[in-house]
Amino acid sequence: MLHCQGAHRNGTSGTYARGVDHITTLTEFNDERGNRIIYDGPPVTIGVNIYFRGSNNTLRVAAGARVGRLSVSFDCDNGRCEIGSHDAVPAIKATIRVGQDAAVLVGDDVSMTETCGMSAVEGATIRIGDDVMFASGNQLRADDGHPIFDVATGQRVNPARDITIGNHVWVGLRAILLAGATVGDGTVIGLGSIVTGPVPNNCVAAGAPARVVRKHVAWERPHLSLVEPYYKPDGDTVTRSPYWNLTEEAPRPSRMRRLLRR
Repeated sequence: MLHCQGAHRNGTSGTYARGVDHITTLTEFNDERGNRIIYDGPPVTIGVNIYFRGSNNTLRVAAGARVGRLSVSFDCDNGRCEIGSHDAVPAIKATIRVGQDAAVLVGDDVSMTETCGMSAVEGATIRIGDDVMFASGNQLRADDGHPIFDVATGQRVNPARDITIGNHVWVGLRAILLAGATVGDGTVIGLGSIVTGPVPNNCVAAGAPARVVRKHVAWERPHLSLVEPYYKPDGDTVTRSPYWNLTEEAPRPSRMRRLLRR
């Protein structure tokens, strides 16, 4: 495969393989196939790997985004990835795959302790609200990666489906969200859980598959050992977010605003 090392047509650093753009600097970019990066913040040169293998794909990153490690692969055509801004939370660390007509939309102030894997293909969308906190070892899979068919009918049995996470959700260590998962605002997903369907707002969900184990809860970001006071026996010891609500039976529609409108 022929690689041409050096600057792209608009000065973006990276490599070009026949049919593949590999971008290693986060800055404005576009190519003759309609692929583009929309970003007017300072260039990011460390930990960035963006691949355009198809056409008419768009990566839009807010100027205020903090990027730790970011790998985005646009494998097909008409993909979209949007990443919001960050205020006081840690930088985003993600490996993202965007397939045909698919989208991954990440809100503002979304934090990740370690790299979070995301995959959306076949027109599916992963939507992540604002102020979502991921731990380590998390995966969001709107697809299974490979098709499974019913032998008798020949029909697909594992279609790609959307994943939606509301605002102010805490996704615990090694928790995984699969196709069709929906999580309401203010909820906590427990360690090692696998979410496959709807989870309401302001609850703790745990297990595989995840189920609600406690309702009517709220959580806050201050770490127990890193932020004073070092004993937090009640809600008066923290600044309360707007997400202190009673649990509703059905998933609470997220108030997440549309990211970075065109």
